[in-house]
Amino acid sequence: MDTMRDRFVDVTTRLLDEDPRLAVVLADITAAAFAPAQERHPDRVVNVGIREQLLIGAAGGLALSGMRPIAHTFASFLIERPFEQVKLDLVHQGVGAVLVSAAGSYDWPAGGRTHMSPGDVALLDTLPDWTVHVPGHPDEAEQLLRHAYADGDRNVYVRLSGHQNEAAVAVEPGRFTTVRKGSRGAVLAVGPMLDAVLAATEGLDVTVLYAATVRPFDAAGLRAAVGDRADVVLVEPYLAGTSANEAHAALADRPHRVLGLGVPREEHRHYGSIPEHLAAYGLDAASLKQRIGTFLW
Repeated sequence: MDTMRDRFVDVTTRLLDEDPRLAVVLADITAAAFAPAQERHPDRVVNVGIREQLLIGAAGGLALSGMRPIAHTFASFLIERPFEQVKLDLVHQGVGAVLVSAAGSYDWPAGGRTHMSPGDVALLDTLPDWTVHVPGHPDEAEQLLRHAYADGDRNVYVRLSGHQNEAAVAVEPGRFTTVRKGSRGAVLAVGPMLDAVLAATEGLDVTVLYAATVRPFDAAGLRAAVGDRADVVLVEPYLAGTSANEAHAALADRPHRVLGLGVPREEHRHYGSIPEHLAAYGLDAASLKQRIGTFLW
């Protein structure tokens, strides 16, 4: 299986050949993979070097000129470091870009805390009108990337990860997918968390929903999946509780409880493998089974 990042390069390279309005802005990360595309389109594949504020500023300028820019680097350098430029050069200017990240919360543990960004989606929640896609498989990444590119001139964040599910889900952008039905509550698995959630809830009488798009939040989908009294567990591959307010708002007219599981706020200062980090965060299947079972029963 290829990775989501591999698929991003392949799809974007094809789109560059097809649409003269598309431009790609890089900050060294993944630049080598885009070298063939840069040779063919030197005016539309721009590497600004390790200057992440300029990365977003250049994307904003391209958007102001009528282009549809895609800006790409690691999540911590795409959202956190240049957040002021995201706020001003895109949102405040009223222009749109597609921001495509890699190495989200725990993808490259050897890179240490500087290369981890569990707070990226929560940070974007402070800004209006963002679409946020969190695919769990390369096929979903391709579909959502194409959707993001064609989504008018909206601001879209596509959060890619080296952590992925074994199989793709037939997703509809902006809608949750019902993977399993039950009667004792609903568990919403986001992106690459689906495999662990399915293993953790095997044999449990719960509904499992899958989200590859988290903003806008599919309030109608969540409401349809729960009864008059709703118990909901959110399992997200970034900061725990990021979507809790969205779930509370969706269920405001009925009694409900929400448990937000994800990467904790406390730093984990041992940089091992992705599975080791998931276990340390309580996001492996065994830990999820215990945490979900305790909450719902």
